[in-house]
Amino acid sequence: MKWLSTWVAFPVTTLLVIVLFFNNNEPQTKYRHYPATTIRQTPRIQAAILLDVSSSMDGLINQAKLQLWNMVSVMAKGECNGVAPEIELALYEYGRQNGDKQNGYIKQLSPFTQNLDSLSTILFGLTTYGGLEYCGQVIFTSLNELNWDKGDSTYKVIFIAGNEDFLQGTLPYTRACQEAIKKSVIVNTIYCGPREQGIREHWNLNGDCGSGSFTNINQNASIDDIATPYDSALLAKNNLLNNTYIGYGSQGELAVAQVKEVDSKTYSMNKSSAVSRTKVKASAKVYNNASWDMIDAAKKDENFVASINKAQLPDSLKNKTTAQLKELIREKAALRDGLQKEILSLSMQRDAWLQQKKNEKLSPEEKTLQSEIEKIIRNQAKNFGIKID
Repeated sequence: MKWLSTWVAFPVTTLLVIVLFFNNNEPQTKYRHYPATTIRQTPRIQAAILLDVSSSMDGLINQAKLQLWNMVSVMAKGECNGVAPEIELALYEYGRQNGDKQNGYIKQLSPFTQNLDSLSTILFGLTTYGGLEYCGQVIFTSLNELNWDKGDSTYKVIFIAGNEDFLQGTLPYTRACQEAIKKSVIVNTIYCGPREQGIREHWNLNGDCGSGSFTNINQNASIDDIATPYDSALLAKNNLLNNTYIGYGSQGELAVAQVKEVDSKTYSMNKSSAVSRTKVKASAKVYNNASWDMIDAAKKDENFVASINKAQLPDSLKNKTTAQLKELIREKAALRDGLQKEILSLSMQRDAWLQQKKNEKLSPEEKTLQSEIEKIIRNQAKNFGIKID
């Protein structure tokens, strides 16, 4: 038993030193991986979209208007330990020369928000003008203006899309890169044009910033609008879903109208994107409007109905009793839950149908903002414990 006495006598402090030595000398990987026990209870995705709105970027803006719903739809498929992620999006424009020259012709269009209809409305209002694109400046500004989560387990990401030389402006991209690394934000660059031209114009340099990527797209490519056997049923259920929203507060009525307006604008541009939007609206975790919709507000706060100021209600509801309001909300909530389940079920069948058609397609897909952002999200989110099927 001599070995036992030797082991017992072995100093504990020495053991600790050995353990720390090996822990600190593990090989470093490109991404940091987080075991399930260290990831926050509710996973989170924060994505900032930085769009070049100079004169040559009409195609990019049109793709962005349609890409929003596909991007959120992809994120909504994510799961971490069986929990869907919270999703926050922010939007910047840069390159509009009638903007603020002192700040590098950069404008924050939206801080981080979960109000997807408001974000979509902003996108539909974008126009192009100008020709000075300060990429390093807009990245640095978004890193410092936005309320980024301080936790390392949150998937924090920037997508910057545009063309012309990446090194324009007085703020060097390396300074923005240092800030991104400090805040654990991944920066992905998307050049609108041929890949070789993007490299000549230095868009690949920032691809290494915060373990990001560099890719290119054809901004003038048309987004696929493939009709499927499921579209009509999905869009019909979307119309029924709209009838379950009951606005309250100063913005309630306008918000309900905005939902329908974004539906109409999206459908008029691309029916497939309208279907993707319908799918997002069926994801209760992602598309939640508790700030203006009575059904979502009542789910969030069980005391909502009892505490609401009836002066904030639509005229048709102001004279109803608390019991009557609770019953109305219960009925609308049950109807919405049923519609959302039906939409998600049909969407799964539609996705399978589209995948089969994609597999049958012989020619490679053209790179668009939609295809590239989807690939990047799927690849990067898994490194933060978020699996996207």
